[in-house]
Amino acid sequence: MKKLAVLGGGGHGQVVGDAALEQGYDCVEFFDDRWPSLTNTPIGSVVGKMDQFQSLSSEYVGFALGIGDAKVRLVNRNLNRHLTCPLVSVIHPSAIVSRFAEIFDGSAIFAGAVINANTTIGALAIVNSAAIVEHDCSLGVGVHIAPNSTLAGNVTVGDFCWIGMGASVCQGITIGNNVVVGAGAVVIRDIPDNSLVMGNPAYVKSDS
Repeated sequence: MKKLAVLGGGGHGQVVGDAALEQGYDCVEFFDDRWPSLTNTPIGSVVGKMDQFQSLSSEYVGFALGIGDAKVRLVNRNLNRHLTCPLVSVIHPSAIVSRFAEIFDGSAIFAGAVINANTTIGALAIVNSAAIVEHDCSLGVGVHIAPNSTLAGNVTVGDFCWIGMGASVCQGITIGNNVVVGAGAVVIRDIPDNSLVMGNPAYVKSDS
């Protein structure tokens, strides 16, 4: 039986688990720090706290990260790097992913997403439902591309960025590290590190 462990049993974790079942895993079990008060989800059972996963990891063919916060995903990836149970990426079968795209470990690609040729998706990334990442894009570690957002061709996104729901990033743009792009924003120029941008055209908030 192909049994997958998912670290984090909240809403995001359940979407990861659901995508994993659609991807072909036979069973998903969750580790969540609310256990034992939380023992079940519609997707699968919660069997322990996250720090209990290591002692039970041999029961699974792999583990996925069901944690929304990118830096917490990074911590959990690093805590479990020594295990023989591998960290996997979960890709919903309705996503369209070019054979010429590269997706690094621990990423989640959800239903209806499109990732086109010569794009690199960094480790621990989330490309959410119906998001589009066009050709020749490069996403750093822990990037979240929210539902219905679009990156045009040749966009570079730094580490730990959040591209908000319905945002659009024009071709050739470079977005620095730790940037938040607000929902519906239209990014037409490069964005420096540690910025919060919003609007159409997007502007950097001075108090970010």
